[in-house]
Amino acid sequence: MVLAGGRAARLGGADKPGLVIGGRPLLDAVAGAAVAAGAGELIIVGPRRPDLIRIPAGHGPDGGVPVRWVSEDPPGSGPVPALRCGLAAVTGEAAARAGPLVLVLAADLPFLGPGPLTALAGAVRGGVADGAVLADEGGRPQWLISCWRYGPLRAGLDNYAGHSLRGLFEALRPALMGWPRDDREPPPWLDCDTPEAVDQARAWVSR
Repeated sequence: MVLAGGRAARLGGADKPGLVIGGRPLLDAVAGAAVAAGAGELIIVGPRRPDLIRIPAGHGPDGGVPVRWVSEDPPGSGPVPALRCGLAAVTGEAAARAGPLVLVLAADLPFLGPGPLTALAGAVRGGVADGAVLADEGGRPQWLISCWRYGPLRAGLDNYAGHSLRGLFEALRPALMGWPRDDREPPPWLDCDTPEAVDQARAWVSR
């Protein structure tokens, strides 16, 4: 699930999912990482923008990875309503089993690759916790690079009256996972939510 419907206030209302870093829209980079990590379906919460996604070769309609577009009501009302809307789109047998894993991702992560996502999913499948969250080099949780069991996430959200994802996710007591990287590589948690962060990302690309 990619949360792609925010107001981008810190970017002056810019079209954040459509920002191009390294020749690729941010939304496409995140969607591509999820598919490469083995996602069986993409649920994108935000305005319908199929032009921003180029599913990697071997996937897409012929490869069995559907893309579903949904939007919270009202649009732009925040990450918790967006998460509720996205989880409501998990239907049918998968929801009845309460068994699928759900990656919850921001739409502004140009350097997110499949490696961290595969590691997060592996930790949850291995029973470390009902959820796993990527931590940056300072040990700070990156809530919008996380993986959860559908059932506990659904139950936690149903009983949550707050407005912040941090409050919701902290109460679910996820495992925190670091990700080793070479200093010559951009951090996978670099999110382009300010002009300075966008400049930093483009500087990485131009190295």
